[in-house]
Amino acid sequence: MKVYHKTIAVTKDDLDDLNHVNNVRYLQWVQDISKEHWQASASKEVQDNHMWVVSTHYLEYKSAAVLNDVIELKTYIKKSEGAISIRIVEMKNAKTNKLILKSKTEWCLLNSKSLRPIRVSEKIKNIFID
Repeated sequence: MKVYHKTIAVTKDDLDDLNHVNNVRYLQWVQDISKEHWQASASKEVQDNHMWVVSTHYLEYKSAAVLNDVIELKTYIKKSEGAISIRIVEMKNAKTNKLILKSKTEWCLLNSKSLRPIRVSEKIKNIFID
């Protein structure tokens, strides 16, 4: 599978009352990198005719990130079946390589005009294969 990478630095705005990255921020980063991967990989025509919505998110927290940590994110599509694609996002501390979070999200593909679910075609599957 084609892997998409991104690096971010933790800022004060990312922190919760314990001075760790807020859970909501992690979820936002999962959604952000997923959208960026789609936009960087799919043609304008494909993007104009399709959109993704979340069916389920599963986040597994392994360690905490704190102010000024640099986090390496990576994402890829694990599998697609019917209208659903399962996307994995992993976040690691760039300095220690320690896993911070792993998420599994089920994304449902919609026709952007009718907003109805549609099967993930071979054309779209191939966007995410090396």
